[in-house]
Amino acid sequence: MSKENENKQAREQSLGEPDAEVKDIPVDENLATEEAVEGELIHEESGEQSEIERLQKELQEQKAVAEEHYNRLLRLQADFDNYRRRTAREREDFARYASATLCESMLPVLDNFQLALGAKGQDPTKVVEGVEMIYRQLLDVLQKEGLTPVEAQGQQFDPTKHEAAMQESTDQYPDNTVISELRRGYYLKDKLLRPAMVTVAKAE
Repeated sequence: MSKENENKQAREQSLGEPDAEVKDIPVDENLATEEAVEGELIHEESGEQSEIERLQKELQEQKAVAEEHYNRLLRLQADFDNYRRRTAREREDFARYASATLCESMLPVLDNFQLALGAKGQDPTKVVEGVEMIYRQLLDVLQKEGLTPVEAQGQQFDPTKHEAAMQESTDQYPDNTVISELRRGYYLKDKLLRPAMVTVAKAE
């Protein structure tokens, strides 16, 4: 065999070896990989869609709850506004008519005063008796409302319920004793309406 033929055979053998190696590589390996990736992507997209649907459903539920709370708040606000207007009206009515009961109780006293004034030309003794009766009637009405007189005569002077109009030097009473009452003081229940105006003894 000539040298040229030997070289030719060597070239053919070297070219044939790669062809044999190519035949050994799996043809479908890349295709299977792509299909697997596509499957994973589809699975992920399906999971994301389910998560979105769950979040949308939860959002709708929260919106419904928030709307219910808002409507309840509106109703409470309306109820409170009505209550505030009603109580304000009741306070106004109470302030306007608080003295209605007292005035009604004073009407008989007023009637008797009118009768006494009509009898001023009659016997003075009877007029005085009528005025005394009216005084007792008036005092009874006021006492029913809680009016009571402040004790003064013969008491030790107390600036919380007595008002000293003057002092009188005397040895008949202990020092700082109320010896006369110039104007009666009154309590309404436990509140001092006005102090008694008095004369106070001063030791000589």
